[in-house]
Amino acid sequence: MTRPEFTVVRRVALPNGVQLEIAEQGARDGVPVVLLHGITDSRLSYEPMWQQLPKHWHTIAVSVRGHGESDRPPHYALADIAGDVALLAEALQLQPMVVVGHSMGAAVAMQLAIDRPDLVRALVGIGAFASFGDKPDLRAYRDTEIEALRDPIPDGVAREFQVSTLAGPLDATWLEMMVRESRKVPARVWRAAFDGLLADSFCAGLPTLTMPVLLLWGSADAFVPRADQDRLRSVLPAAELQVYDGVGHAVHWEQPTRVTQDLQRFVDALAARGAPRRSPGLVAELPRSH
Repeated sequence: MTRPEFTVVRRVALPNGVQLEIAEQGARDGVPVVLLHGITDSRLSYEPMWQQLPKHWHTIAVSVRGHGESDRPPHYALADIAGDVALLAEALQLQPMVVVGHSMGAAVAMQLAIDRPDLVRALVGIGAFASFGDKPDLRAYRDTEIEALRDPIPDGVAREFQVSTLAGPLDATWLEMMVRESRKVPARVWRAAFDGLLADSFCAGLPTLTMPVLLLWGSADAFVPRADQDRLRSVLPAAELQVYDGVGHAVHWEQPTRVTQDLQRFVDALAARGAPRRSPGLVAELPRSH
């Protein structure tokens, strides 16, 4: 029998043939909170917050296709990645869920909410873009440095990319782990995933989103300007913005405790408004070390 509280890391086989690596903790019948990482990261992106998250939630950190220990299929459009998350939600009986995404993960979360609003109770965007295609530096980076990438990914490329997301110091051991995660991602996936972002497939559907949204943004974000947060707030009627002064793009790495507190406040407010709950489901566990 499945325990009511648990922590497990495993791979889940989806009906489309893709296997995703996930980490889970909490209560099976708790509020489902799904964590989606940024490009070239993995489920480990949320490790600084992991032990601080409420144990009465059912929290799932996902390594999306091509990342971490998940499968590496050919296609990486946002709809492909969001489709995997939808299948995962159905397999684990997570709906309706709170979906938290950092950077690329925020775009995936919005695409998921556009495509399958029945699965999404609320959205949290950490360093969320309103669009990617209008960022000339990002497009130039894709067309030069990423286009030239070959396997194995050079340490210097992965390190520079990760460091660029920060505005302050980070624990050296943690940074090394995330550099290794970036180097796991094949060059073809770097290219395809960036192409998926630059297509901006989610933008047209944003006005259809009516669920509560929390935006967490660092004022020293080198990738996402404040204008993107203002655009998201203008098009998402239920969006709230929290600004972290002097913090970079990886807000949840630099300020994990505050992000956890803001997230808990947001989820608790949903519960106070009568957020729908689901019945506990039985799902086979394949434990691994976390």
